[in-house]
Amino acid sequence: MSEPLLRVEHLVKNFPVRGGLLAGVREQVHAVDDISFEIDAGETLGLVGESGCGKSTTGRCVLRLIEPSSGEVTLEGRSVTKMKGPALGAIRRDMQIIFQDPYASLNPRMTVGAIIGEALTIHKLAKTRAEFENRIAELLQLVGLNGDHMRRYPHEFSGGQRQRIGIARALAVSPKLIVCDEPVSALDVSIQAQIVNLLADLQEEFRLAYLFIAHDLAVVQHISTRVAVMYLGRIVELAPADELYANPRHPYTEALLSAVPTPDPTVRRKRVRLEGDIPNPINPPSGCHFHTRCPIRELPLCSTEKPELKQTSDGHWVACHLRS
Repeated sequence: MSEPLLRVEHLVKNFPVRGGLLAGVREQVHAVDDISFEIDAGETLGLVGESGCGKSTTGRCVLRLIEPSSGEVTLEGRSVTKMKGPALGAIRRDMQIIFQDPYASLNPRMTVGAIIGEALTIHKLAKTRAEFENRIAELLQLVGLNGDHMRRYPHEFSGGQRQRIGIARALAVSPKLIVCDEPVSALDVSIQAQIVNLLADLQEEFRLAYLFIAHDLAVVQHISTRVAVMYLGRIVELAPADELYANPRHPYTEALLSAVPTPDPTVRRKRVRLEGDIPNPINPPSGCHFHTRCPIRELPLCSTEKPELKQTSDGHWVACHLRS
């Protein structure tokens, strides 16, 4: 088998909680708790889960926008976690991000051309002013905007148009991997479909790989090759998209899918209702993190032993004592 484009192994990220008279570290927020996955070139891995489960933190750790506490991230066999200085700057050409909020992610004091062209300047990808402007116009047209828009400011555009500008900025350096951090959650439903279709077209044209982070399972199903489900910092299920939606194995995945609205009023799904709230990530439950809300738990097994992510069928991985 060929080497995956991205490999994440045993990634951990803890955030210190400071307090007291001397503002010392009193506790740790366990945002990402020992997760591993791979992404091939041209593939989309959807990363889903409730708010606060560690999805966005995972994406930022992959890009080294946040320093991981431990673990290894490699891109085409090159260790991203060990790189420093110019080497880290150089590899950022291959990894880009599309942020969630198109209103906050664009500098209001810069023109659209300056925003998109900033990466061209940093990586010295345009030798002349004419080449610089031609590349920006090409990128704007690629995402469905007019090349003349480069002289306008972000406040002159709608939310969907701003997100297209964010996509153009990510494409500027011809990356191989793009982390899409909930790129459509702040947009109207009709605009969401346009952006998702645009991302799919760009992926086909440039063979991009996406780590697509979202909480909307319907959107993830449309664009993803495989889907990983996170709960309280851990991946609890990983499978090809069609397989996961047709045959969910983990009880948490079943609960998530049962809550997805269906456009057909004649289709009735059995709703899986979970008990209580998500536990505090500062002090997560022992054993299986999900056992405090799980409808099929068996004690003391589920409360004392951490379930390993095991393969139950071809490409389908589940972390559950009772389903693996």
